[in-house]
Amino acid sequence: MKKVIKRIFQIVGVILLLACCLILTSGKAWVFKALVYNFVDIDDNDIFIQRKVEAGIAQPWPLASTYNKQTLDTNTANELNRERSVAYLVIHHDSLVYEAYWDGYSDSSLSNSFSMSKSVIGMLTGVALKEGKIKSLNQTVGEFIPEYANNSKGTLTLRNLITMSAALSWDEAYASLFSVTTEAYYGKDLTGLMNRLEVVDTPGVNYYYQGGATQLLAMVLMRATGKNLSEYASEKLWKPLGAEHAAEWTIDKKEGMEKASCCIYSNARDFAKLGGLYLHLGNWQGQQLIDSSFVMESVMPAPLLDNGKRNKEYGYQWWISEVDGEKIFYCRGILGQYIVVIPSKDIIMVRLGHHRNQAADKSLIDLPIYVRGALKLCAP
Repeated sequence: MKKVIKRIFQIVGVILLLACCLILTSGKAWVFKALVYNFVDIDDNDIFIQRKVEAGIAQPWPLASTYNKQTLDTNTANELNRERSVAYLVIHHDSLVYEAYWDGYSDSSLSNSFSMSKSVIGMLTGVALKEGKIKSLNQTVGEFIPEYANNSKGTLTLRNLITMSAALSWDEAYASLFSVTTEAYYGKDLTGLMNRLEVVDTPGVNYYYQGGATQLLAMVLMRATGKNLSEYASEKLWKPLGAEHAAEWTIDKKEGMEKASCCIYSNARDFAKLGGLYLHLGNWQGQQLIDSSFVMESVMPAPLLDNGKRNKEYGYQWWISEVDGEKIFYCRGILGQYIVVIPSKDIIMVRLGHHRNQAADKSLIDLPIYVRGALKLCAP
């Protein structure tokens, strides 16, 4: 019996050794990191290289006369606790009405944006258009990236990227060790990954949520502006908005490229500034950072098909929805990161945390609860 067990261990050991050799020779060494860390976390800035998004002169949110004098309703409080929230913040009429933090986090703690960064890429695209660095969303990607100038990639436009209708050979699979999404998160060669993608369907027809579209749009921004994303975000967003703290943006390797489809580390107060800019149609304290027409287009459903039906949920890297008849637009991340704008009520809500509450059909259970909580806090 001992010999049999020993033999089994030997066979397993050989298989593991061969698998490791195969992974290494295939150039997929990032798989080992994915195995070690298993699943994404809001504190993953500890395991990757970061680039600073520098802040300038801080403009703290004014405190409302009712600041933190109200109590959260039971339903919102229970949901926040159940999903291991680390921050919940509500701005009303440009003043801070309520904020709460858990699990050792504070108003200055850095936490992963995850896919909320996609909305930042959309915002920076609006800035580049206003500056003339990009002339039109109808420009082809190939005008900026030579690898996309020919074959199936030749007709791909910036509009296709910003509306998630690029139809790239990109598998948005978070649970697979070998998907391009996992490689983009744990790997060290985003440029190589993006350049080997193909266009597999007619762009501009169907909505396909793909992080690769955002990463490709980020590469266009870098070519158009001659700056890395952190530098451009600092100059055009963080400093003009008066962010209270520098942020961090994960890069794929030393001196490398930012992971555009995820991984800006900031805090609830500064994330709220991004919602505030769009609430005010691209204007911040009298300075028009992004054209209002671009902002309005960003938060309207792009004219696409989504599983054969008219797209109702996605604009220019921003999500669109309704809660109890109130129209909202928002950024979101995989673990329930939200920056929500309720324009009719002049409200911005931010929630950060460890988990998202999602139904089997992928509809969000937690988001409407958080929105209702913000509405109740701001009710007259």
